[in-house]
Amino acid sequence: MNDTPYPPDRTDDELARLDITALLRHGLTAESGTRRTALSGDGAVAAAVILDRLGTEPRSVAFLADTVRAGGLARAAELPEPLPRREAAVFVREWLRAGSELAGGVTVDDTAATWLHAVATIIELKQLTRARDRST
Repeated sequence: MNDTPYPPDRTDDELARLDITALLRHGLTAESGTRRTALSGDGAVAAAVILDRLGTEPRSVAFLADTVRAGGLARAAELPEPLPRREAAVFVREWLRAGSELAGGVTVDDTAATWLHAVATIIELKQLTRARDRST
């Protein structure tokens, strides 16, 4: 058995160029399948790459996810500062607005919150990996 990890399908730069807004529009209301998988997989990693590059803390994204779950996408999209850093807030506000335009109610809100929690987890893993690599 080969213990070498497989190379990623896409680089961080390639992922960062994905249209996350479109992935949200098509994935949040999709049943299980390719659209939902694209959102939960490449879409979550792409969002994490972008936000991590902007210095976003995972706890900020997790807090936003909890806000979406509690109040919905529409309310979260109206927040004056959904994330602490302006550049990150601009990206996230666009994503929140895309989701809030969908007719899906609480189900879409919960799916978006779960997706944001995944984004936060990926950012945290990226940060932990960098810290570990610096210490070795």
